[in-house]
This record gives sequence, structure tokens and C-alpha cells, in this order.
Amino acid sequence: MTAHLHDDGYDARPFAVGLWRKLFRYTAPYRREITGLVLLAIATAAIDALFPLVTRGLIDDAVARGLDAAFLQYGIAYLGLMAALSLLVWHFIRLAGRIRTHVSHDIRRDGFAHLQRLSFSFYDQRPIGWLMARMTSDCERLSNVMAWGVLDVFWGVTVMAGIAVVLLVLDLRLALVILAVVPVLLWISAVFQRRILKSARRVRRTNSRLTASYNEAIVGVRTTKVFVRQADNLREFRDLTSEMYTASVHNALQSALLLPVILTLGSVSTGLVLVIGGFDVTRGGVSLGTLIAFLTYVRFFFEPVQQLGRWFGEIQMASASAERIMELIETVPRIRDSDGVRARLTAASAAPVAGQAEDGMPDEIGTITFVQVGFAYEGGGVVLNDFNLSVSAGETIALVGPTGGGKSTIVSLLCRFYEPTTGEIRIDGVDYRERGLHWLQSNLGVVLQTPHLFSGTVADNIRYGRLDATDEEVCAAAETVGAHPFVEQMERGYQSEVGEGGILLSTGEKQLIAFARAILARPRILVMDEATSSIDTRTEQAIQGALGHVLRGRTSFVIAHRLSTVRAADRILVIDEGRSVEEGSHVELMRARGRYAALYAQQSLRASSRILGRGETGAGQPTTD
Repeated sequence: MTAHLHDDGYDARPFAVGLWRKLFRYTAPYRREITGLVLLAIATAAIDALFPLVTRGLIDDAVARGLDAAFLQYGIAYLGLMAALSLLVWHFIRLAGRIRTHVSHDIRRDGFAHLQRLSFSFYDQRPIGWLMARMTSDCERLSNVMAWGVLDVFWGVTVMAGIAVVLLVLDLRLALVILAVVPVLLWISAVFQRRILKSARRVRRTNSRLTASYNEAIVGVRTTKVFVRQADNLREFRDLTSEMYTASVHNALQSALLLPVILTLGSVSTGLVLVIGGFDVTRGGVSLGTLIAFLTYVRFFFEPVQQLGRWFGEIQMASASAERIMELIETVPRIRDSDGVRARLTAASAAPVAGQAEDGMPDEIGTITFVQVGFAYEGGGVVLNDFNLSVSAGETIALVGPTGGGKSTIVSLLCRFYEPTTGEIRIDGVDYRERGLHWLQSNLGVVLQTPHLFSGTVADNIRYGRLDATDEEVCAAAETVGAHPFVEQMERGYQSEVGEGGILLSTGEKQLIAFARAILARPRILVMDEATSSIDTRTEQAIQGALGHVLRGRTSFVIAHRLSTVRAADRILVIDEGRSVEEGSHVELMRARGRYAALYAQQSLRASSRILGRGETGAGQPTTD
């Protein structure tokens, strides 16, 4: 089921000239190519305008002199114009292709860079496929129009302007007959512009939903097969493709209707010129060559109009794409450095001081304090309410409690993936919003319940935590968390491929790689969100022993449902409905005989029952609870 996409507001917007002005800033680094393109378009238009004059001269010369006319000279002139035109066309195709490639690259680069700066809340409501459509098909259409469309617009406008001047010089009255259709063309274009833009937005919106649905179906193919949802998914996808078909046909029909209108106006103009000019020729007011030149110019005048009419529909479609791309690039991250922090970052980078972080403040993390912190997700209810906690450097804090109580929200706020809606989180007494975002997050090590591995080797994924790490440091991190033995058994060891998303590894093996990656980053704050839930008990015990010296001196937050994994924590907080309802060490909480003790007793009883059950059936495998 694809999430709701925020595209509906586009339908009410008019064609935005300012939007295209912003987009054409991407052509600024290629001013020389753009200038060359414009000059080539003007030169090409000028040569196109000269052909009918050569024809006019030849006909009038032949009528006047018969076989003594200068056929050779006119032939040479015609061939010269053809050669020049071919050379110009080759050059402007080459330049337009270069501009298209560069602009497309730059837009995608900025889009990808901005996607990485956006806050987690941005991705909460936008499917991956929806974003992919913007950076692929939308960007492709836009770059095509910005290169080839601009070329044709410059060429068409120049040709029409040049022909209008020539016609006015040759015969004012006949010229006015042709130019009288221009206001009609402008009015028709304005009418079609509104309609085509609206249908183009619908096409792009539907395309995003289609891409999002396709991506979700591929990513979730295993779940689909488990629940035998293939037929239902196909039906939903067929509905989207039908909607896409209807929207595309509607848009294509609107674009196609514009061309016959232009051709009709061109034919009417040609007929009027032929009738009026024919009478003038019979009366001797206009030469035959001039009349033929006029008829040729009429065809030339409406040829760029037809070309521009074709691009007109493309420009409307590209406008819809441009709106979506610029909305993405101009989206302001909700979590970002304040103006004051950015000023300090600039000053610190210009004059770095030993012992200072990149934001100009002390490069250390001591006490972390949650002060009356409240939080609510966008469009959701309150998750945390008046939460208070003070953590000293090097402390290990365990967060336990029922699902949905707010445990993951607490660590997400700590990592500044989100920010408190009320209250403050302070680092050594300073609101962490007054510290650099990059500085804070570069001091974090996070291991999630479902780790994500990237395509590449085992070594690449461990080194993702610190790209300058040596092979020895990668191996040491793997040994620390107990990943080294299984990696060594793989066909190519640390150079073995893990597949997309780590598909070639088991869930437990992926988790161990994620642990090694986090440890290699040398974080000052280590966050483990259900990090051992996918690992069997024996491996978990090995990791707990190995991590003992790693956690020493680091502030750590551990979220766990399996309470046996948090017994060694300095403090355990029971979180329920966004509040801390119990707090203390394992021993203290067991003595208090409160909610923690009750939960611990229930889990111990269930574990004992399962072990006894295995014993009765002869099963001897270790528990994986």
C-alpha cells in the first residue's frame, strides 16, 4: 500500500517562470556552451532565412533572362548555404548534448546530496520509489528540455523573427496577412498551456505512485510470497498502470491537438498569400519570384511554430517535473544547524584550535541530560511527555518496557534524528541544538535491530564506519564482536561479497558485521536498539563478554526486550507511555519487586519452560530467545 504523496497542491499552480529561472542557474557553469548554442541557433536561423531569397533571385533572373540566367552562381550559393548549415547543425547538436549531460548530472548530484541532509521525518511519509522517480524520469525529461528544447526555442524564435523582417521588407501587405495569425496562435497556446500543464502534473504524480508501488513490490517480494499476495499486488499494480495509461493518453491527445490547429492556421495563411499574391502578380505589382519566396517563407514561418508546438507539450510536462525536483532540492531539513552554529563552523574552519570541535566548542561529551523532554511525531500522538534523565560519561543505560512505550524515540532524539518538541537535551549543560549536527552524529555508533548492509564486500561494510581504517583495524573490530570466525570461513574471507542489503548473509551474521562497523567508528556514544535480538544466545554471550572493554569509557544506551542482556547495565529504566516508571540497577529493581522484576520473572519462566520442552523432546539446540 503506497503512502499518500504530497503532489496534489500542484494542480492549482500556474506556469511558474521563476521556477525555470532557478533551474537555468544550473546552466551558469556552462555559459560558454550556452553562448555558443545561442549563436549557432541564430546563425542557423539566418541561413534558413536566406534559402528563399536565393530561390527568389533565381526565378526572377530566369524569368528575365531565360537560359542566360546565372544558374551556376545560384547553384554554388545554394550548395554553400547547405554546407554551412550542415556544419552549424553538427556543432549545435554536439553542444546541446554536452549541456544536457552536464545539467542532468548536476541536478542529480544536488538532489542526492540534499536527500542525505534531509531529516528522518522527511522519509517517514515518502516512499523510496516516489523519490527515485524524481531523480530518474523527472530529471531525464527536464534535462532533455533544458538542452534540446532551449535549442529549438532559440532557433524557432530567431527564424520567425528573421522571416518576419524579410517579409516586411519584401511586401508589407502580404507580410501583414501572414503575421495577423500570430495573436491567434498566442491565444490558442495560452489555452492549451493551462490544460496540458494540468494533465502533465497528473502524469508525473501517477508515475511517482507507480514507481513507489513497483519498488515496494520488489523490496517486499519475500513477504508477498509468504502471504500469497501476488494476485492482489498485481491487481493493485494494474489499477495504477491503468491510471497512468489514462493520464498519459489524455496528455498526449491535448499535445497532439495543438499541432493540427497550427497546421490549419498555416494553411489558411498560405491560401491567403496565394490568392492575394496571385492577383498582384497578374497586375505586375509583385514578381513571380517574390510570390514563390513568400509561399516558401510561409512554410518556413510555421515550421518552427510546429516544432515549438511539439516542445510546448514537452515543456508543460517538464514544468511538472521541474516543480517536483525543485521541491525536493529546496526542501529545508527540519534538523539542521542554526545560523549561530553555522557561523561558528565557518570561524572554526578558518582558524582551528586544538581541543575544539568543528563547531568551535570543546570536543568532548560528558554529561547528557534530558530536561522535561516531550515529543510527538507529525500527525501522531504524544510519544514522550516530560521525560528527564541525566547520564554521566561512560555510563551504560538500558531502556526496557512494552512496545510503543517510547524507548526508540528516546535514542532517536539523543542521536538528533529528531528533535524534542518540548524541553531540551543538553551535552555538558549546552542545548545540543547549539552544537554542530555533524559533530554530534560523527560521535555516534548505532546498531539497529534490523541492520542494513550495502552491496560490496564484508571489509567494505565494516570499513563504512571509518573509511580510513586499515585492514588490521577491520579484522580487530570483527574479532572484538565475534564476527571473525564466520568471515574467515567464507570463500574469500573479508573480500567476500555480501549481496544487496546483505542478502548472502544470515540475519545474525549481518548483525555481527553491523556491530563491527559501529565499533570501528570509535564512537563516544554507542546506541544498541534491540541489537542482539537476531543473534542466538551463545553468540550473544560471546559478544557481551567481548564488548565489556569496548563499552568501558563510552556512554551507551541499550534497548532490549530480552532482559537477560541488560543485567550488567549501570542503570535500567522501565519506559511506559513516554515516561520512566522505574529506574535502578538490576539488583535494585529486583529487590523493589516492581514492574521490572515481574517482567524478568515472566521471561525467566518462559525460557525455563522452553528448555524443559526441548529436553522432553530430545532437542539439544541452544535457545535463540
